Amino acid sequence: MYAVYMLWKRQIIKFWRSKSRVLGTVLQPLLYLLALGYGLGSIVHRGGGGNYLNFLVAGVMAQTLLFSAFFWGMNILFDKRFGFLKDTAVAPISRFQLLVGNVLGGATISLIQALIVFVVALALGFRPSNIWQVPLAFASMALLATALCSVSAGIAARMEDIQGFQAVNNFLVFPLMLFSGVLYPLSGAPGWLQFIGNINPISYAVDGARATLIGQSHFGLGVDLAVMGMVALATIAFATYQFKKLQA
Repeated sequence: MYAVYMLWKRQIIKFWRSKSRVLGTVLQPLLYLLALGYGLGSIVHRGGGGNYLNFLVAGVMAQTLLFSAFFWGMNILFDKRFGFLKDTAVAPISRFQLLVGNVLGGATISLIQALIVFVVALALGFRPSNIWQVPLAFASMALLATALCSVSAGIAARMEDIQGFQAVNNFLVFPLMLFSGVLYPLSGAPGWLQFIGNINPISYAVDGARATLIGQSHFGLGVDLAVMGMVALATIAFATYQFKKLQA
């Protein structure tokens, strides 16, 4: 457990020392919340659609976490290139411990970024419908972060080319985001769009956060948490298998 803790701590220290990453964590969601929450929100409000900013918060939290966690594997590729991964791979720790330390570090940083989005939203006027359910929203986000960091780590373990890794991630991230109900409610979408949303695991994390933050749900909170729990376990199994074959 000490090895896992040290690997986790290393990632947290790297994040806090990178001021540009911390600043970007604040500015990007602020841009989305201002441009979409107030710009698009004014149109939605005039159409009788309610407060779009409140609806958007859970989606922006998930979107921020999606981009952060899915590109987490870049750290593994850099560790490969600069020899750190080779040193840790021959240390007296298991590949599973190496994976868990990295995934927990990435998931923690992604959750910190989601928390920053939440605080920014509060400053802009967002108020959760039930403050006591906010921890459940972050539980949904934690499962999403764990799943995405695991997938990213598993992909990175099998690749050597940084540009190739970025291309694969871009190919996956944008469809996952656009077809997850981040920007629109799935309940009012066309049938084919609802079908894609139903098989998209990101939809359940967004819906779980939205259910606890504003009391609106498409699948139901129990279903959301159950699906995300199974997805997290499946992705950890995938990453564990890839790490066993890892060539540092």
